Amino acid sequence: MIHNAASRLPVGNRKMRCRTWWKKNNIMAADSDPESEVFEITDFTTASEWERFVSRVEEVLNDWKLIGSSAGKLSPEKGEYTSGTWGEKSQDIHFADFKFYITHYFLKQAYEKNDGKDKFEEDAFPLAMQDLLCMNNDFPPRAHCLVRWYGIREFVVISPGTNCEAIISESKCNLLLSSLSISLANTGCQVPMFVQIQQKWRRMYAGECQGPGVRTDFEMVHLRKVPSQYNHLSGLLDIFKSKIDCTLSHLPPVNIAIRFTYILQDWQQYSWPQQPPDLDSLLGGEVGAVEFGKLPFGACEEPISELHLATTWPHLTEGIVVDNDVYSDLEPLQAPHWSVRVRTAENPQCLLGDFLTEFFKLCYRKESTEEILGRGLAEEEGKEPATTVPISKLSVSNMVHSARKHIRRHRRIDESPLNSDLLSSVLLYLFPDAAVEKSSENSKNKTTQANTCGKVEQDKTSDYLKSAPSDSLTYRLALCICLVNYTHGGLRAVAHLWQEFVLELRYRWENSYLIYGLVGGPPDLRCCLLHQKLQMMNCCIERKRARDEARKVLEGSKERECKVSSGYQNSRPISESAAPASVTTKEGKSWDSLSDSEDEFFECLSDQGEIEAPQRDGERDGSKDKAEGRLHPYNNMTLLNSTEPLYVPVTQEPAPMTEDLLEEQSEVLAKLGTSAEGSHLRARMQSACLLSDMESFKAANPGCVLEDFVRWYSPRDYIEEEVIDEKGNTVVKGMLSARMKIPGNMWVEAWETARVIPARRQKRLFDDTKEAEKVLHYLAMLKPAELTRLLLPCILHAAILKLKEEESVEDIPSVRKHIQQAIAQASKLLHPTSQDFKKLEDFINQLMAMEAVITQARSLKSKFAISESESADELKKFVSLLLEEPEVVVIGAGQGPTGSIIHRLFVNAQRLADFTSDEGTTLAPLDEDLGHDSKPTGASTKVPDFPFPAGREILLRTCVPRPTPYSKALPQRLFCVLMKEEFRLAGAFSSDTSFF
Repeated sequence: MIHNAASRLPVGNRKMRCRTWWKKNNIMAADSDPESEVFEITDFTTASEWERFVSRVEEVLNDWKLIGSSAGKLSPEKGEYTSGTWGEKSQDIHFADFKFYITHYFLKQAYEKNDGKDKFEEDAFPLAMQDLLCMNNDFPPRAHCLVRWYGIREFVVISPGTNCEAIISESKCNLLLSSLSISLANTGCQVPMFVQIQQKWRRMYAGECQGPGVRTDFEMVHLRKVPSQYNHLSGLLDIFKSKIDCTLSHLPPVNIAIRFTYILQDWQQYSWPQQPPDLDSLLGGEVGAVEFGKLPFGACEEPISELHLATTWPHLTEGIVVDNDVYSDLEPLQAPHWSVRVRTAENPQCLLGDFLTEFFKLCYRKESTEEILGRGLAEEEGKEPATTVPISKLSVSNMVHSARKHIRRHRRIDESPLNSDLLSSVLLYLFPDAAVEKSSENSKNKTTQANTCGKVEQDKTSDYLKSAPSDSLTYRLALCICLVNYTHGGLRAVAHLWQEFVLELRYRWENSYLIYGLVGGPPDLRCCLLHQKLQMMNCCIERKRARDEARKVLEGSKERECKVSSGYQNSRPISESAAPASVTTKEGKSWDSLSDSEDEFFECLSDQGEIEAPQRDGERDGSKDKAEGRLHPYNNMTLLNSTEPLYVPVTQEPAPMTEDLLEEQSEVLAKLGTSAEGSHLRARMQSACLLSDMESFKAANPGCVLEDFVRWYSPRDYIEEEVIDEKGNTVVKGMLSARMKIPGNMWVEAWETARVIPARRQKRLFDDTKEAEKVLHYLAMLKPAELTRLLLPCILHAAILKLKEEESVEDIPSVRKHIQQAIAQASKLLHPTSQDFKKLEDFINQLMAMEAVITQARSLKSKFAISESESADELKKFVSLLLEEPEVVVIGAGQGPTGSIIHRLFVNAQRLADFTSDEGTTLAPLDEDLGHDSKPTGASTKVPDFPFPAGREILLRTCVPRPTPYSKALPQRLFCVLMKEEFRLAGAFSSDTSFF
């Protein structure tokens, strides 16, 4: 093995000497023999691959600033290896064609190097040597294996690259160790360096650390089985003493730290984690089955696979304890320090996660509803003639069932994805107003009340997610689709339910019944698109009902008008062209059948009713000065050209729009371009509502001018100033604003083209029949995959609410924090224009991980019997820490309340294991015979309280002079791992390189 660097010529100088030698020899050859040629030149000064590798390692150490002394740093705090943050940085280096990774691991400490107050000697030990003897961080639960074995806080590792062979041969290992030794000597680096040798799964490392006059060699032994003579403390002490080979007559005592780890795997004595199914219920037979409107929750298997108890004796001195092949003082109940960690099951099956995963899989399906349920059925349904049912004789419950008569007539019971009972239950859950028959008026009142349910205070989660209120029809539909998909037939069941849902909407539209569970008003653009579509349907139904009521009022007025004398003037005259369309149509034709006709008029109603001006003397029927469609006078104003009051007209409400219609309209307007003609056309398209209001204003205020309209519609565009008239009096004079006087102003053009037509005789701004049919067509043509994507925000919203509900019961701070982060993340992922399926899948996995943590907490609470314990608060805190920390200290060790419960868990498992292994043995009493304070011992029964330790770790430390008695006293350390199929010795042995 090479330990000292040989003097070498720098690479640059070697290249220059090579070029000079080559040139000189060529000139000599030319002088001696002009015809001679040089076929091969051997340059023995060229750097070898090994030298290049060493040089590259030195460059990396310089780049990372790992050269020079590192002894000025403070000792680590107790537990800092666990609570602190570890950093690493890596680079690729090559030895010929063989790739290596060189990685620097270090503890990111909050302190810096000393500012000069404390002076260190130049020949102080390197930092790694100091760490060998530090007792503040023995057995760290979360750290690199080299940190656990050697206690160092900073080191460099060179390991074979990906897909490279392991360093197995002794010669290659020695070559790499020589390279490290030379690099450390040349750079003065005091950070220990390791080389990973043998197969990676063996975690074998060899390394070295150099300081001023000192060196530490890191060596390792790894065997499959534990040699019998070293299966206890006394044998390991013999190895340690023989290795340090100190010739002093009185050796300093060896410091010892011992940890035994016991594993509990048997949870058979505890109840099943999920409640058994209710076989009598509609959804019986499924584990975790829930009623409509709820998502399931919980694990179907034990989420905690193992509990690891570590019993530690942290500070012992040689001779205090006895542990040999005959007797041992190391009883776990007597250990002064207990700590526990749990190992969770890998990806346990959880119900909420399964529901979400199966629901999300529908997003990738390609089939249409026709392809799933059969094309012939859909075609036959379209041929069925629609029957007109009198509204007075129609009940909502009849309407719900009649929607499916034709389907059931053509589909056999065994072919239906959803049976009739289940389908009826789902639809009654979605439309509870169909449960009891009622008159149309009562239904109207009931539905109106039901549609206000969304106004109650909602969970704040819905403010961040573009989904739907948690009490809305859309939200309930998402839950039903999810449940039906997972439990009752998958894709075919989803297509069947959706087809029935759309039929229900069509019958409600045709019979003017509001859709249950939607807030009134225009579509809420903060909600998902499907919710907006359903709200649009309700808007159409409301307009249709208002139009039907107006028609009835007008027909009644017409009948009364025919009965009175011809001289009587009706307060609401109707011209021939303004007669309701239903009067001029054939009997039996529906009122909305003329919705697309140019002659159809909008019957506008107001809550306040219309106030018609009294007839003036001499005014004849049909006069152009006759006022129509008035609401009330406006702020005591009069018209500019007369003394008549200025009336607020009855106007049409603007057309409600969903976000896809708004986007479509924006695209159309954008395509018009920036030309003058395009701008003019764009302005006319945007001024449809303005033109309607102008026509209503003209009808309500005969003789008005544009200035009158501006005074009411846009008061800021009418400027009033005080001026002095010809007589010297101060009068107020008004005029239009500057923007209203711009040539070609759209307001002026619209006023000139506006006719005198009240709102009830204008063409509708919002064609409810057309818009309703568009929505129904849109919904009917949705594929199950498209429907799933539209409902995905609602189902993820429901999942988050479920997680919040379950977490509030278990009170897990880490899950609570992750839920808040998930809400913020979901608000971005669920935007309709930026749905990334890969990110959504990762997001669902995050929700599944949170569910697993909650079920783990629930499992641990049941195992520790928190609800029955007198120390419930302490146990709750302990269980919470188990899920958040890598290892949790047991207060009071085996004598405390938590330790007593852990002890009882092991006793029960031991006795159960003994009973199952030997059926002839009488079963010892379990925990019901053991109180919380009882301390059963192995003397009371042949079955021990604890199993044999799954792992034993023994740490030996001392400080002795090596290699001679007059050398410096240097730290020596040996970490021993004894397991059933592994025996490992990791030694760090320091020696004095000055006095040897």
